[in-house]
Amino acid sequence: MSKKTVVLGASENPARYSNMAIKRLRTHGHEVVAIGKREGRINDVAIQKEQPEEQDVDTVTVYLNPIHQQQYEDYILKLHPKRIIFNPGAENEVLAQKARLQGIEPVAACTLVLLATNQF
Repeated sequence: MSKKTVVLGASENPARYSNMAIKRLRTHGHEVVAIGKREGRINDVAIQKEQPEEQDVDTVTVYLNPIHQQQYEDYILKLHPKRIIFNPGAENEVLAQKARLQGIEPVAACTLVLLATNQF
């Protein structure tokens, strides 16, 4: 089952975990919306600088530290995903608490591990 996933902190650099996650998400058949500080492309996924309006978002997976997350906080909550995955280094209890109050599940986990273990 495809889960529309917004990847926040997307990078064309293949050494970045966000890049690996986008490739792995696509391999598993998930629709990906990639947002980064620079436009670019990872295989068939365009990296956007804007914050596009999206519907039916299942997951937002975050690869930004809490300071860089601040500019996206309202956007993330407005998407109203089922869950927000805070990858290692992106943990943010303030945003997690705001998400809980809106019925969004915050998850401190690694997207790559969740995909590898069929827990995504």
